[in-house]
Amino acid sequence: MKIQRVLNFRTIIISALVLSLSMMTYAQEKTANPDDDTTKYVPYRMMQGHRVAKSKYGELNIRPYTYFRYLTQAGIDPSYVDGFGKTKEVDKRNDIQLQKVSIYFTGWAFDPKFTYFLYVWTSNASQGQGAQVVVAGNLSYNFSKHFKLTGGIMSLPGVRSTEGNFPFWLSVDNRMIADEYMRPSYTSGIQAKGEIVKKLSYQVMLGNNMSTLGVDAGQIDNKLSTVAGALVYLPTTGEYGMFNGAYGDYDMHEKVATRVGVHFTRSDETRQGQPTTDAFENVSLRVSDGSSIFLPNLFNPGTQIDEARDEMFSVDAGAKTKGFALEGEYYWRKIDNFKLIGSPMALTELNDEGFQLLASAMIFPKKLQLYTTYSKIFGQYGDPSETRVGFNFFPFKKTISVRLNGQVTFMNNCPVGGLAYPYTVGANGTIFNLDLELNF
Repeated sequence: MKIQRVLNFRTIIISALVLSLSMMTYAQEKTANPDDDTTKYVPYRMMQGHRVAKSKYGELNIRPYTYFRYLTQAGIDPSYVDGFGKTKEVDKRNDIQLQKVSIYFTGWAFDPKFTYFLYVWTSNASQGQGAQVVVAGNLSYNFSKHFKLTGGIMSLPGVRSTEGNFPFWLSVDNRMIADEYMRPSYTSGIQAKGEIVKKLSYQVMLGNNMSTLGVDAGQIDNKLSTVAGALVYLPTTGEYGMFNGAYGDYDMHEKVATRVGVHFTRSDETRQGQPTTDAFENVSLRVSDGSSIFLPNLFNPGTQIDEARDEMFSVDAGAKTKGFALEGEYYWRKIDNFKLIGSPMALTELNDEGFQLLASAMIFPKKLQLYTTYSKIFGQYGDPSETRVGFNFFPFKKTISVRLNGQVTFMNNCPVGGLAYPYTVGANGTIFNLDLELNF
């Protein structure tokens, strides 16, 4: 009965929001007047926002991004047993948040080939934490289609979702658990990317560590040993949709578009250089029950890992046509080369595998998309999994820039999480979130 009441409440919320957005769409289409556009010669451009200045010296564009989220974890268990037999409590959430606000400043300076990408980024659900507000960005020089060099803070291209396709995922700003568990994150470094030959491109990046969020320069080791890269082959149409290969087929391809990608990550990580387990962006190395590998006494009494080497390899593939898409990725990860504090231990390496599958369909072109996903991890300390069912509704005519996303996640012993995500470590049960996203 309790679950039924929760589902009824969700149905009321979804129905009310869909009705409201439908009315907004109708009003927009009836009242919009091209003469109201004050930008005139500098129209709005997707993923660049509005141009606010241009001269022979450069260009400035401003683009806001935000989303409003309702999240309930009422359907998950209040506690879980970790891979070492210990019972831990789960702090279940039921709240409303203006979850994230980002303001992007983009353009070029003095030479159109010399570009900048700067932003202010905040997670309001993480108020009070050290990395709740981030001011970052990068500078690039585009030598040719074969070689673009970028320096600054970027995502390490170690999985498909960090190639540069955010925010065009099926869910709003959250990954499936295998992807979140395996991936590298954002760090300062140098990246090169470009086309090798037609339909084959590369990205490679040298960075400070796996994640710079919540970690200051004094905590980073001096090895500069973090490397990640990707090769992407687009065998049929030579492209895979808008914005570096969005998930799903909002584009409504007439011909079958396909992709195959391979990725790798290699990094020496230290205990001091890890974000805390509840940090704004949590990418600390974990075992498959959600425990950080750097916790004291985790594997052996009187022992703590101080340094470890992370190596991860993934392969992804996908196909999309006429609004339908089927996509997936498989991951292999090894953590070894342990340096210890205290007593020795018998464990010499950790090995995990995992995968994710995504199926989606545009039921009404440019209006309504339905999707379902499945993700699983095969680990030494548990085999967590999740299934999602969701929708994306695009209320405004012929634009992906506003969407209403709702999804139900059936979680089995979640190994990742944090305040920025709809899931939490140890979650076992049903999670629901409803997001209204603006990407202007």
